[in-house]
Amino acid sequence: MEKKDWTLLAIIIAVFGIFYFVPSNAEWFRNSVLSAFDLLHDYAQKHVLTCLIPALFIAGAIAVFIQKEKVMKYLGHEAKKYVSYGVASVSGAILAVCSCTILPLFAGIRKRGAGLGPAITFLFAGPAINIAAMFLTLSILGFKIGIARIISAIILSILVGLTMAFIFREKVEKEKLLIMETEESKISTKVLLAFFGLMVGVLVVNGLQIGSMLKYSIMGLFTLGVVGLVLWKFRDHIAFKWLEETWGFAKILLPLLFIGVFIAGFIMPLLPETLIQGLVGSNTILGNLIVSVFGAFMYFSTLTEIPIIQALIAKGMASGPALALLLAGPSLSLPNMLVVRKVLGNKKTAVYVGLVIAYSTIAGLVFGMV
Repeated sequence: MEKKDWTLLAIIIAVFGIFYFVPSNAEWFRNSVLSAFDLLHDYAQKHVLTCLIPALFIAGAIAVFIQKEKVMKYLGHEAKKYVSYGVASVSGAILAVCSCTILPLFAGIRKRGAGLGPAITFLFAGPAINIAAMFLTLSILGFKIGIARIISAIILSILVGLTMAFIFREKVEKEKLLIMETEESKISTKVLLAFFGLMVGVLVVNGLQIGSMLKYSIMGLFTLGVVGLVLWKFRDHIAFKWLEETWGFAKILLPLLFIGVFIAGFIMPLLPETLIQGLVGSNTILGNLIVSVFGAFMYFSTLTEIPIIQALIAKGMASGPALALLLAGPSLSLPNMLVVRKVLGNKKTAVYVGLVIAYSTIAGLVFGMV
């Protein structure tokens, strides 16, 4: 048999073994499977159509319509660090995105030439500092922890990005980019601003705390505006190119995200909640580390980390671990890691995850001492 046949045989045997030995009658297994489907169902209903799909279309548009030299100017290697990291650390503030929704945007700017450090800063900061989460944190968890979250998220995103850039030094091409005029570049700036503004507007409105009818009506109008602009101002082959880029991101990201959300949902019931609560009742290194690891691997939908932490604080969680969870939880998740691995590779992903956990632990420890 050929090598691919042996590989296929190994997969068949592995799948058979899983289904043969799976403890299907055990209550813990049934609860975990139900939890996995519940989380996937919740994710599909609340995030795919209103968050993830718009983000994929924006990522496709970035790949087609944003000239590489524009990205390089603000996020590339030649940009001044205070410009590139400053822009990356706050540019996701208006987007109500979770650790999964940010991924298409991260992949899009990375593909257009953003440096590793600024791209990582954007990846971390986007879910951590969106405006809706900031206001909700301030109003529900209090002014002190709300301000600490805002400042820590910005500082940590820059630190993580700078550390990644220092560890993995990328080769910088000395040659200047040859700027070629394409049909995409001939589309007027006003049209492109309206095009991107309407798509970003969908994500922004989705994060607003307003009535569902009003929210979906505005989002529907914005969507119709995007469709109208494409039909009116874009030539057919340019529109198809945009859709092809969007599909390229979708076919890579969506399967990994769904698998990751399912696995995260499966694991949740298995976590010893009482043990976790006992360990985070005081501001210790171990307590901050535990919640940082817990937050890194679990999936938190946009804004859901706040009521979860509110409940844990009511049960005795200390302020330091609470901040550590606010930093690591929204920015990382198992689905997020699977996709980042696809974009960056195993080594960079492992270091990125380790840095987020380490810096979140330190931030929580310092905050708890204040």
